[in-house]
Amino acid sequence: MTADNMKKAAALEALKLVKPGMKLGLGTGSTANFFIEALAAKVKKGLDVKCVPTSKATRDLAEKLGIPLTTLDAHPHLDLTIDGTDEFDADFNLIKGGGGALLLEKIVASSSAYMAVIADESKKVKTLGKFPLPVEVIPFGIKATAWKIERAFKFLKMESKMTLRVKDGKPFRTDGGHAIIDCALGEIKEPQRLDNLLNSIPGVVDTGLFAGICGIVFVGTPKGVKEFKRKK
Repeated sequence: MTADNMKKAAALEALKLVKPGMKLGLGTGSTANFFIEALAAKVKKGLDVKCVPTSKATRDLAEKLGIPLTTLDAHPHLDLTIDGTDEFDADFNLIKGGGGALLLEKIVASSSAYMAVIADESKKVKTLGKFPLPVEVIPFGIKATAWKIERAFKFLKMESKMTLRVKDGKPFRTDGGHAIIDCALGEIKEPQRLDNLLNSIPGVVDTGLFAGICGIVFVGTPKGVKEFKRKK
C-alpha cells in the first residue's frame, strides 16, 4: 500500500465525522485534498455543509469541485476542521506548514470545536522536530527577526539550522504575503513553551507548532486506519 493510499483511507475515515449542516474548515496540502475530493462526492449527493478554506489553493479546488464555501466572518465558530500534518506526537502536538499555509490553518483550526488530522503512519513521531519547524515572519527586517529567533532557541538550549524558504529561485511568500524561515531543530521537547516564546518575538507572525488544538488523528497503515483520540 502506497503512502497516498494510506492517506486516502484516513481521509475517508475522517469523512464519517461530517454531519449535515456542519460548518467545516478545509485544510491545505496533498493529504487534505483527498478529504476535499471525498467530501465533494458527498456534496454532489446532497450533503449540506459550508466550508472555510485555509488557502487559495484549497479555495480553488473546493470551488472547482462544487463545495459550498463561506468565511470566518460569516461563521466565526466552526464545527470541525480536517487537515493533514507534517508530523504528530503522542500528545497530539503537530508540526504543520510544509505547504506554507500554517497561519490560516491555525486560525481556522482554533476556531473549530474539533480538529481532526489525517495522515499516513510515517507522520507519527516520538518527539517533534524531525520535520523542520516553519516560522512565518513579516518580510520587513527578516535578518533581525531571524537573529531573535536564534536567540530564543539558544535560550532553550536548542541547536538550530535556519533557512529562508525559497521557491522558484525567489523568497517564498504565503497567501498573506509573509516569508517563512524553516528551522531544523532535530528535537522539540516543549512544543507549547517554544511556540509561546517564538510568538513573543516582534516580526514573527506565527509558528507551525499546533499544541493543544488537535483532538483526533486518523492514521492510514497497510493494515487499515488507526484512530487516536485525545483524552479530554
